[in-house]
Amino acid sequence: MSGFEITVVDVEKPDDVNFILGQTHFIKTVEDIYEAMVNSVPSGRFGVAFCEASGARKVRSEGNDEGLRRLAEDNALRIGAGHTFVVFMRDCFPINVLNAIKNVPEVCSIFCATANPTKVVVAESSFGDEKGRGVLGVIDGFVPKGKEDEDDIKWRKGFLRDIGYKL
Repeated sequence: MSGFEITVVDVEKPDDVNFILGQTHFIKTVEDIYEAMVNSVPSGRFGVAFCEASGARKVRSEGNDEGLRRLAEDNALRIGAGHTFVVFMRDCFPINVLNAIKNVPEVCSIFCATANPTKVVVAESSFGDEKGRGVLGVIDGFVPKGKEDEDDIKWRKGFLRDIGYKL
C-alpha cells in the first residue's frame, strides 16, 4: 500500500455510557489513567484500554467494571490506532475526570469526551511489511439544527441545575 487509506470506525457503546478517546505514548498509560479515574470519582465505574504501538502490540486494559473494561478493549481493538486510549464510564461524566486524565504525564491529547454517537476517522499506512494506524479526528454527534432561542436557554440553564452542575 502506498500512501494511506482512510476508514471510519463506529464507537459501539450503550447510549448512557460516556467515553473519552485520546492519544498517549507509553505502556503505563492504563495504570495511570486508572489511578486518575479512581482519584477523581471513587464511586465512578469505568474501563480503560490502550493500543500498544510497538513491542507485543497488545490492547492493554484496566478498570473497576468488567463490562466497561471489555467494551473499552473491543472498541480500542476496532479503532486499532497506535498509542490511543479509550475510557468508558458510568456514574461519572468526562467533566469529572478530564483534567485529571489530561494531567497524566504520558497523555498527549484528547480527541473527544462525549456520550454522543461517535465515529473515529482513521488513516492506515505501511511501514515496510507492517501497517500502522492513526486517528485523524472524530465525528461527535450530529449537525446543529439552528441557534438557541429564549426557551432553549431556559432549558439549558434548568438542565445544568437539575443534574447538579450549577446552583
